[in-house]
Amino acid sequence: MSKFAALDLGRVVAAFGRHVIVESPEGERTICHPRGKKSDCVVGDWVRWQATGDEGVIEHIEPRRNLMHRQDEWKTKSFAANIDQVLVLVAGEPMFSESQLARALIAAESAGIAALVLLNKCDLPQAAAARARLAPYRAMGVAVHETAMKAAPDAARAVLAPLLAGRATLVLGPSGMGKSTLINLMVPGAAAQTGEISAALNAGRHTTTTTTWYWLDGQRESALLDSPGFQEFGLRHVEALQLPGLMPDLRAFASGCKFYNCTHRHEPGCAVLAAVERGEVSASRWRIYGEICDELARQKW
Repeated sequence: MSKFAALDLGRVVAAFGRHVIVESPEGERTICHPRGKKSDCVVGDWVRWQATGDEGVIEHIEPRRNLMHRQDEWKTKSFAANIDQVLVLVAGEPMFSESQLARALIAAESAGIAALVLLNKCDLPQAAAARARLAPYRAMGVAVHETAMKAAPDAARAVLAPLLAGRATLVLGPSGMGKSTLINLMVPGAAAQTGEISAALNAGRHTTTTTTWYWLDGQRESALLDSPGFQEFGLRHVEALQLPGLMPDLRAFASGCKFYNCTHRHEPGCAVLAAVERGEVSASRWRIYGEICDELARQKW
């Protein structure tokens, strides 16, 4: 038995800097900070902690089921743990970036987390072009759902409720796709909850938490995790040779290549290149694969 087993168990539901909010299994929340200067806690972590006055000290992070990373210019940082699925929000107005979508799905695949795509604003004329762009993803088995959250909120709730039920879902999407609309649609008190968290963590100073955990139901069985902005996913832990295995459409053909260490860029006898030429792997997906390979190669220098 762990030496920390006698301490209180809680889940990190919000974080800012070195301070986090930990929620007990009974739903009580306490501001905590790690022992020492460095904080390795992320939202979704289960931690062992003990009270020190009105706040608490985190003594131990329990083993994680999974961990998502984000990338900034200099380093990779973890930002969410122990989630059940990733929901990537896209739209045709403004048109979503296929490169961002591909990277999000690779990051989820690398972490062993199920992923689904939600096409919002499906009532707009631009949705047809977005559907065409999503066709390769449907073909390789990615679940793609559609809503018009502003135009038809009740219908959107009917689509979303069963997809989110009983799961902790990390919602991802760049500005303009409707992420705030989704959060407010499914969590009516989200804005108030965010304000309470910011006030608690920072004594009233305005700030944005890195990631926030929202419960969708009173039983606390379904949750949404919202991260401000669209994370640039940390793929530095992925080796270039692993990348095709994390892209289902390339993976379907990679085993047929002539060379075991084929890069699928230029080699003779490459089954992936042949599939691109036949249209069975989309040219845009192969181009994105090449871009990521080049990035990973540069990072090795």
